[in-house]
Amino acid sequence: MTSDPSPSVSRILGIETSCDETAAAVVVDARQVLSSVVSSQIDLHAQFGGVVPEIASRAHVEWLTPVVAQALVEAGIGDDHVDAVAATVGPGLVGALLVGVSAAKALALVWGVPFIAVNHLEAHLYAAFLEEPDLELPLVVLLVSGGHTLLVLMEAPGRYRLLGSTIDDAAGEAFDKVARFLGLGYPGGPAIDAVALHGDPSAIAFPRALPDEPYDFSFSGLKTAVVNYVRKHPDVATEDVAASFQEAVVDVLVTKARRAARELGAKGLCLGGGVAANSQLRERLLDACVADGLHAFLPSRSMCTDNAAMVAAAGWWRYQSDGPSPLDTGAYPNLALPTI
Repeated sequence: MTSDPSPSVSRILGIETSCDETAAAVVVDARQVLSSVVSSQIDLHAQFGGVVPEIASRAHVEWLTPVVAQALVEAGIGDDHVDAVAATVGPGLVGALLVGVSAAKALALVWGVPFIAVNHLEAHLYAAFLEEPDLELPLVVLLVSGGHTLLVLMEAPGRYRLLGSTIDDAAGEAFDKVARFLGLGYPGGPAIDAVALHGDPSAIAFPRALPDEPYDFSFSGLKTAVVNYVRKHPDVATEDVAASFQEAVVDVLVTKARRAARELGAKGLCLGGGVAANSQLRERLLDACVADGLHAFLPSRSMCTDNAAMVAAAGWWRYQSDGPSPLDTGAYPNLALPTI
């Protein structure tokens, strides 16, 4: 990760509103986090068992201005010391994205600084470098969230190879659906993680999908297997179901990430995305890297979930290669990771 920073763009205000987190951060040269403010909407959506797009968009409208103001105050700078404004333009909920993109472009226009469009998936790749700038490349990144499950080979800044992805449900989506079925509440990932601590991960032999596909994932069948098993065995302990389900998900994720790192000669393995906060996944990936002689990087839990610091960092690198983004840039809910 070496590049000559632009003398005109150093301090970047990042804005993230792709789903249900209203976030703003100030980052210097893609490395130094001066502030990172995240306002969560979990309580707003919990009663519905998932994110309601209209509610998310309205909350972003209400909270974004104070969140940006707090980020500037915590960074100890005024708006005249912001060199550029970066915002997530996709993928995500289109209404939620538009709130952040519109605000970012307005601020850039008023302050007379560049606007930088950022891919949310690319931003997750840079979260690790905020905490460990000297990570060696190439690096295999296992990006696991509510909407995506990807295996990516990061060869250099801006050079990514998509190795595999889910063909149906993302891992985080499967966690949410299983947690809802088991009555554990929302969000499902933390709920299952907590309950699974008291269960037996070997109690139920849930299936591991696509064993012959080296890097692709599938979790829809696993979710169905959980539902069918509980209906046939209504007296089964919820803790055992949660632990066995989590074990099946983690086993597949770690096995395929480990295989990718070994076969492609990566120097390390890195986690990213909200599911990267899962305690079992973090432990198993670390054990695998120790066994294989690979460097493991597990971002702090605050850097796993959606945040604007990673958006600002990705924006800095994107500016080095592409320059500023046009102010007619829109929101792209189905935006894919740029690959070579």
